[in-house]
Amino acid sequence: MIGVMSRQEALDLAFNNNLDLVKVSPNAKPPVCKILDYGKFRYEEMRRAKDAKKNQKTVVLKEIRMSVRVEEHDIMVRVRNCIKFLEQGNRVKVSIRFRGREMAYTEQGREVLLDFAKRVEDYGSIEKPPRMEGRNMAMFLTPNKS
Repeated sequence: MIGVMSRQEALDLAFNNNLDLVKVSPNAKPPVCKILDYGKFRYEEMRRAKDAKKNQKTVVLKEIRMSVRVEEHDIMVRVRNCIKFLEQGNRVKVSIRFRGREMAYTEQGREVLLDFAKRVEDYGSIEKPPRMEGRNMAMFLTPNKS
């Protein structure tokens, strides 16, 4: 902390110490500056950003597809896969594709999706309820906070 000084004095002081004068907050009255090695400062900033990116957790969207006339065993296989995805911390999109005359039975598809959500409710909760998107009905599940 040197205090308030003119720009030229600060530049001379930085030059005499073989360092750079860097504006930390240029919009302040008066502007706040630091005398430091700018190359070292940028290197440390890049390292900090790289470490922050390394520790960041990415959320992946996994998809599970079914049909309206899905059998019990097929549902159980998909439930196990969904539980595995949710335990890994991923979001899951569960979708049903309606083909041909199945479009007349969209309510059955909604019941299948809600039953699926009930089977995995210990591991995940519904983020977006079942909704029609063209010929597909989709529902999104997110992992429960443990």
